[in-house]
Amino acid sequence: MADQLYDFGLIGLGVMGRNLLLNMADHGFAVLGYNRSPQKVTDLESEMVPGTTIKGTSDLALMVKELKTPRRIMLLVQAGKPVDAVLDELIPLLDKGDIIIDGGNSHYTDTNRRTRTLQEKGFHFMGVGVSGGEEGARRGPSIMPGGDREAYPHVQPMLEAVSAKVNGEPCVAYLGNGAAGHYVKMVHNGIEYGIMQLISEVYDVLHRGYGLSNSELHEVFREWNEGQLQSFLVEITRDILKKKDDKTGKDLVDVILDKAGSKGTGKWTSQDAMDLGISIPTIDVAVSMRSLSAIKAERVEAAAIYNSNTKVSGADKDELIEQARQALLFGTLISYAQGLALLHEASREYNLEIPLPQVVKIWRGGCIIRSTLLEDYYKAYTANPSLPNILLDAGIAGLVKSCEAKTRSFLATAVSAGIPVSGLSVSLGYFDAYRSATMPTNLIQAQRDFFGAHTFQRTDEEGIFHAHWQ
Repeated sequence: MADQLYDFGLIGLGVMGRNLLLNMADHGFAVLGYNRSPQKVTDLESEMVPGTTIKGTSDLALMVKELKTPRRIMLLVQAGKPVDAVLDELIPLLDKGDIIIDGGNSHYTDTNRRTRTLQEKGFHFMGVGVSGGEEGARRGPSIMPGGDREAYPHVQPMLEAVSAKVNGEPCVAYLGNGAAGHYVKMVHNGIEYGIMQLISEVYDVLHRGYGLSNSELHEVFREWNEGQLQSFLVEITRDILKKKDDKTGKDLVDVILDKAGSKGTGKWTSQDAMDLGISIPTIDVAVSMRSLSAIKAERVEAAAIYNSNTKVSGADKDELIEQARQALLFGTLISYAQGLALLHEASREYNLEIPLPQVVKIWRGGCIIRSTLLEDYYKAYTANPSLPNILLDAGIAGLVKSCEAKTRSFLATAVSAGIPVSGLSVSLGYFDAYRSATMPTNLIQAQRDFFGAHTFQRTDEEGIFHAHWQ
C-alpha cells in the first residue's frame, strides 16, 4: 500500500540483510529493504512470509520517504569505503534526529569518526555488531549495539525482539559509548579465531597424529558437546566430521584445501591489543597460522626437506582423547580470558564504558562463540564487574587448574610427534607467565640499559636508574 509507513529500513539485501529483515517481519514489524540490484529486491519479496509486512525497493529516496520518523535505518554493506559511500548518498535525504545504524563489521576507528561527523550534522549514529551468520540473522543473532545512547530506546524493542533468547532473556544489550558495539564485535571475532585454531590443533593430533577416523572424531566431538565444552563451534565440528562430499562420496573435510581465509577482524584485534599493551597470544597465533596456511606450496616444499613423522605412538586411545578434551577446555578458557582482558583495558583507555557482565551475557546465545562456559563468566563478572582478567576469579581458576596437568601431557605428546600446536602452546605459555610472580624480564631490562641506556627500576628502592656497564 502506497501510504504504508514502515518501522525500519535496511540498506544491503545480501544474505545477512535479507534474513534480518525477514526476522523483523516475523516479529510484527513493518520493514523496508533497499538494494541497487532489482534481483536482490525480488529475492527479498519472494521469501516474504504470508501475513508479514515487507517491501523491497531500488529507490533510496522512496525508502526514506516511507519510513516513520525518527527514521531508523540500518546499513549492512561491506566495511570501509562502501559504508561512507552509502552515507554520502543517504544523508541528504534524511531529517535531523533520524537514526542510522551500521550493522556491518566496520573498524571501530571508522565508527568513531562517523559518530562524530553525523552528530555534528544532527543525526544519531550507532555501531552495532551482529553475530550468528545466516541462520542467526534469520532465527536470532547476538546483537552488540553501542554509540548514541539517546537513540538506543528507539531501536531497543526491535533488536530485543529479533535477537536470540537464553532463559527468556534477549541476547542484546547497550554496550557503551562511541564504537563500543563494533569494538566488542571485533574482540568477539578475535576470540572466535583463537578457539577455531585450538579445535583444529586438537583435531590434527587425534586425526593425523593418532589416526582416529572422521567417524570416530564425530563421536568424540559429539560427546564433548554434551559436557563442559558444549558450544556452537564444537557442535558444528561434530557435524562437519560426518558430512560427505557430493562429488566424490569422501568425507568432505578431507577434500577441503588447508588454506584459511579471513576478513581481517582477527588481525584488527591483534593490532589493537599491541597498541594497548595487552597480551593476547592465543588470538595472535590464530591469525598467524591462517597466514602460514596460505603459503601451501612452501609448506609442501619444506615438508619434503624436513620429513617430519607426525605420528603419535604408544598412547592409550581413551587417555589421549581425555587429554585432548582437557587441553581444548584449557585453551578455550585462556582465549576468552585474553579477549575479555582486552575489552577491560579498551573500555578504560577509550572511555567506552563497556559493561563486561552484559557482554558475556549476550554472547550466551545466537553468536559464533556461544558456549556453556559463558554462564561461568557471567557469574564471575556479576560478582566483580571490574575484574581485569577472568583468570583472577576463583571459579574460573578452579576450572583452569582442573585441566592443567592433562593439557601439559597432551602438549608433550604433540610436540614430541612434531605436530604444530601453536595455539595450545602459547595458551599454556600465557598462563604460566600470568601466574608467575617473577619473570625473567629483569634480564631484558639489564640488556636494554646495557646497549641503549634505557634505564630500569629496582626491587629495593623507588626511582629510575641507569648502570655504567663497561
